Amino acid sequence: MLIKVFGSAVFGVEATTITIEINMEKGIGYHLVGLPDNAIRESSFRIQAALKNNGYKFPGKKIIVNMAPADLRKEGSAYDLSLALGILAASSQIKSEKIDDYIIMGELSLDGSLQPIKGALPIAIKAKEEGYKGFILPAQNAKEAAIVDGLEVFGVDNITEVISFFDKEEPLQPTVIDTRAVFYDSLLSPEYDFSEVKGQESIKRCMEIAAAGGHNIIMIGPPGSGKTMLAKRLPSILPPMSLQEALETTKIHSVVGRTNGQIGLMAERPFRSPHHTISDVALVGGGAYPQPGEISLSHNGVLFLDELPEFKRTVLEVMRQPLEDREVTISRAKFTVTYPSSFMLVASMNPSPGGYFNDPDAPVTSSPAEMQRYLSKISGPLLDRIDIHIEVTPVPFEKLSDQSKAESSVEIRKRVTAARQIQTKRFSEINHIHYNAQMGVKQIKMFCKLDEASKELLKTAMERLNLSARAYDRILKVARTIADLEGCDSITGTHISEAIQYRSLDRDGWLG
Repeated sequence: MLIKVFGSAVFGVEATTITIEINMEKGIGYHLVGLPDNAIRESSFRIQAALKNNGYKFPGKKIIVNMAPADLRKEGSAYDLSLALGILAASSQIKSEKIDDYIIMGELSLDGSLQPIKGALPIAIKAKEEGYKGFILPAQNAKEAAIVDGLEVFGVDNITEVISFFDKEEPLQPTVIDTRAVFYDSLLSPEYDFSEVKGQESIKRCMEIAAAGGHNIIMIGPPGSGKTMLAKRLPSILPPMSLQEALETTKIHSVVGRTNGQIGLMAERPFRSPHHTISDVALVGGGAYPQPGEISLSHNGVLFLDELPEFKRTVLEVMRQPLEDREVTISRAKFTVTYPSSFMLVASMNPSPGGYFNDPDAPVTSSPAEMQRYLSKISGPLLDRIDIHIEVTPVPFEKLSDQSKAESSVEIRKRVTAARQIQTKRFSEINHIHYNAQMGVKQIKMFCKLDEASKELLKTAMERLNLSARAYDRILKVARTIADLEGCDSITGTHISEAIQYRSLDRDGWLG
């Protein structure tokens, strides 16, 4: 008897439906074909024990299982449930009339209970596209899959519930989630708030500008000056994600199995902070079976690189292309996978190996040669892609002990969102450009026109401070964002002079 059951495989952030054909005939043996990996090959032992422990038997016949398309590599243990139901249906132990209306996925424990799977959201999206009636999966993943409207999602705890559903027509309870309500509830109370930061008003202003224009930022300051604390609060002032962005972000986190099972949808912008010992592959993505890296997991959010010069140079160099293209392409001989990676880069570093360069009271000092060697670990092309450099100084005791409450993230976010709306309108007719940081030379000429006084100011500053050519475009982009925050149509000298302050590393005495 031949039975067809449907599962799904995830490649990149998209799912592909897998047809599991089970043929049973006289003889003995269990043959699994269609490029399964070891986890799938071992499934027969898990299925055998789970069926026996729930009052069913693994048939002693010749069973041939084909996973089509047969030339596509299948991996993971998520096919256990679909294989088990297919075997029960092919051996006439359960009815199978409705089995091909559903996508069925789940990893079996030996007692028949189900373990969570990865990629539930992309699979649910594909199931809806292809017109399946529903999706049966472990209860832990149900909320994530239920984000998709128009598809019945059944979260189950045990194989017996699924068997009863098909064989005895006992109804399963569908998981229903009000995506919009969940999404908007989580916007009002960020976990980290700027009101908790004492002092550092100039840095907060800098963060607001970076958030408003989508600018990459690097903070230079001694240990304990608050660089990490400020970076962690940046997502709380970024404009709220649209529902589309939230779905995109959840999809990537779903593929690696890192979504929040309680909510399903990721409504807050991601904040990723990899350690400086990270490898190239872990940062960008890849591996034998390609997985998204840290830069894709921070898509639509913030990637924070603490102690930037401590990262391996090769790791920093592989980031250059994703920063430009806002996507990562991983190529293999038989296939190519593309992951989105549109993120804000926030980096921090000490000004010297000891951390206290230019501080006369410092316990540790570094020679100019050590200092130069330390700073030269950051390549020019990477620095080129960072618009704002800001020096962070330690907070004095008076500010630390001050009990007055600072401005909250929600207040700052209102100004940032208003500035982003101006940019959305400005770039509405230009593809792939949504905010000021993405402007190219053509757009800078069009939208960053200066009057004579501002031109003269910029010229004087570049000569006096010996700013490099790379700083010119960056200053104009940042000045455009400052003007947007103030609701000004044109860039004035005030905007230019503030933007010039944010180029610390271009001045003499730093990187040249």
